[in-house]
Amino acid sequence: MKIGIVGGTFNPIHIAHLRIAEEIREEFDLAKVIFVPAAAPPHKPLAGELPFASRYEMVQLAVRDNPVFSVSDIEGKRGGKSYSIDTLRAFRGLYPDDEFFFVIGSDSFMDIGSWREYAAIFDCCNLVVVERPGFVVDALDKTLPVAIAREFCYYGAEKRLAHRSGYSVYYKEGIPLDISSSAIRELRRVGRSIRYLVPEAVEHYIKEKRLYANV
Repeated sequence: MKIGIVGGTFNPIHIAHLRIAEEIREEFDLAKVIFVPAAAPPHKPLAGELPFASRYEMVQLAVRDNPVFSVSDIEGKRGGKSYSIDTLRAFRGLYPDDEFFFVIGSDSFMDIGSWREYAAIFDCCNLVVVERPGFVVDALDKTLPVAIAREFCYYGAEKRLAHRSGYSVYYKEGIPLDISSSAIRELRRVGRSIRYLVPEAVEHYIKEKRLYANV
């Protein structure tokens, strides 16, 4: 079985997260997509310090109508910093016979050399690098950390890196949804509508809990 893993702070989850997951599910014929909210992001402070439980609940609301989508609280239960390699190893233990597709933004891929045990990530799963506005990757092989570049073969026509493990790094472009969680938080802060930027159930939850509002 092929499984997608979509990590993030989801502060809050929005329509672009869901559409990206849907396009990748379709393109790679994934049997399921698991959203994994980060409990304690290691690279930057969590804006507004919204508790894990609130962000986890919003993701639950966002994916509840899609039988292929689910949400995992694996990082909330583990505690400590939410390192991707720990999560990927945990999923490998839970699903030893399945193939994983780990979805990250192009901005994160450009910085992957700073991740904990980053080289080991390529031994665990396929990566799907999703282009984000302002972070265009012209050639995947030129973006790799020098220390591991020799472990890959680059297929430019396919925009794919083949790793010695047998897994690949794919580049996904052309998802025209320039939506960010930070912009949604700012809209809430100044009292403007976030309708059609987040799922309706998430919008109601944010309003009910008075999240992100300048109150």
